[in-house]
Amino acid sequence: MSAAWDSYIDNLIERSKSNADKACIIGLDGSKWTTDGHKNALKITAKEAVNIGKVLKSGDFSSLSSSGVVVGGVKYQFLREMDKKIVLAKKKDNGGLTLQSSKSGIVIGHTKEGGSQGIVNEAVSKIAEYLESVGR
Repeated sequence: MSAAWDSYIDNLIERSKSNADKACIIGLDGSKWTTDGHKNALKITAKEAVNIGKVLKSGDFSSLSSSGVVVGGVKYQFLREMDKKIVLAKKKDNGGLTLQSSKSGIVIGHTKEGGSQGIVNEAVSKIAEYLESVGR
């Protein structure tokens, strides 16, 4: 975990036109790249990061489909996966999640309740594609 990665949280929120209110980046290995110290950090636990990393690394989304996507102790309903690297989830009255993997990381953006998840999807995608372009 490094504060150097925390600037990506600000970048994602800015790109989302503030439709995202929280974000984090984790590794496919379950490591936490961003810190919980950032004011807009999506505070994912180590166990949650490992579980999500395993799913996106394997491409088997059945556990998320049956048990939901848990981040920060909140269980979101799995909506769908796309291209074996994007996951969308939502929780009534609590917003939604967009997860997208790159070569070795996963960018996670939280859409605030009432925000546009489509705009957050684009912001998450831009960060994940950038990480992919630099080999991360």
